[in-house]
Amino acid sequence: MKDISDHDQPSTARALYLMVRQSLPLERETGLFIFASSLDVLTTWYLLYYGGTGERTWFVESNPIPRYFLYSWGFDALVYFKFALVAFVILICQVIARRNLSIGRRVLNFATLMVSVVVIYSIVLMVQNA
Repeated sequence: MKDISDHDQPSTARALYLMVRQSLPLERETGLFIFASSLDVLTTWYLLYYGGTGERTWFVESNPIPRYFLYSWGFDALVYFKFALVAFVILICQVIARRNLSIGRRVLNFATLMVSVVVIYSIVLMVQNA
């Protein structure tokens, strides 16, 4: 790749190429976060569509921002919103990890823990209302 630079600084295209070419510093943690977030979407879908029939409790999205996407544009918009947040968190953690690997790992592990708590709570709600 041709290096176009000003004052011995690599071009933006070259820096981006080198970042993409290298492996991610937090691949395992990123995979776990994406897995937990996918489970969150699946449990949300189940609770919203199958969580209440007849005299059973009906579930709603309690977070006002995702609720706005859900009721304004439907479940697809909610999924897009949730995964846009996932991409944003991963991007932030990767940037942090490039400067300080241990802090980036801790932030991403904390985010995974928080999403996992939401998934566990959703599963408890499913079991209680089955």
